[in-house]
Amino acid sequence: MLFDLYDIPFETKVLYPLFGGVLGVLFGALALFTRFCLRQAVVGNNAEGMTAKSVWATAFIAAVLGSLALEYAGFIALSEHRLFAPDLPVLALILGGGLFGIGMILTRGCVSRATVLLGTGNLRSLFVLLIFAITAHATLKGVLAPLRVMIGAIEVDLSLTSLGDLPGGPIFWALMLCGAASFWLISNFPSKSVFVAAIGLGLLVPIGWAGTSVLLNDPFDPLPAQSFAFTLPWSELLFWTIASSAITAGFGPGMVAGVLLGSFLAAGVMGQIQLRGFDKTSDMPRYLLGSVLMGFGGVLAGGCSVGAGLSGASNLSIAALLALAAMIFGARVTAKLLEKTPGLPAPA
Repeated sequence: MLFDLYDIPFETKVLYPLFGGVLGVLFGALALFTRFCLRQAVVGNNAEGMTAKSVWATAFIAAVLGSLALEYAGFIALSEHRLFAPDLPVLALILGGGLFGIGMILTRGCVSRATVLLGTGNLRSLFVLLIFAITAHATLKGVLAPLRVMIGAIEVDLSLTSLGDLPGGPIFWALMLCGAASFWLISNFPSKSVFVAAIGLGLLVPIGWAGTSVLLNDPFDPLPAQSFAFTLPWSELLFWTIASSAITAGFGPGMVAGVLLGSFLAAGVMGQIQLRGFDKTSDMPRYLLGSVLMGFGGVLAGGCSVGAGLSGASNLSIAALLALAAMIFGARVTAKLLEKTPGLPAPA
């Protein structure tokens, strides 16, 4: 849109990573301040866990309502996005979501949380993210790609790709999702500052969709519409780091770099910068397995707990909502098994 209205002296391949970087800085700072984390929201039963539930619910509600408003205003256009493909890879979504949920329990945090913590000096997160990125890239383009293709080939042809296509329309189903999420919010309403920060974090999602699908979309040089996600962006960042002279960084790598910078700056202000490693080497196999499961599962599910769970689900995508449900189910079952099995470490 902006390219049609103004003579912008920059190409989309330059603006996209810059746009992603600016949004990433805000996300990193807000996520650190609010302790935004789906794993903690799903399995935490203490005061911290109840706050995590309310933070995640607030961000989700803001993302849903913000996406709905911008779509009706004509600033979000995702009809051609893969989230709304008529062929639903049901096995990949359920299996991938479940594996990702298991992985984020084993690593004690999903990929977005690990990215934010890396900005504070957490070297365990560095270990997790490196293994995750390598596995995700291998699943997309490497040795695990044939397995991904085989699992993804099991599809269900749907005439409906969004809850908004069901009777009642987008507004009704958006309000239903917000109503369901509000049960997490009212369970332990956060402080005013955390509540406002969580709203801001959630609104970054529709802003990302609006910027990449409409505002910065160049009809002569179109790029895929994107918002917050961490599976494909970490894979792209890994590949760009290795081959930056041959390829350019896009929205995703710019966003990841911004999140790292934003969490680092916020951690500096809050006095939370501290180098931390594994407490004991016996923890490493657990983190290794969890990282691999998140990398493989995140690609199968079409995104992580943010990519599918927040960005995708906020647009009422049936595929994203199915993946999110599988992540939550996998996380809860794994947490229960760890709690009840003697000799295994607790999930918290």
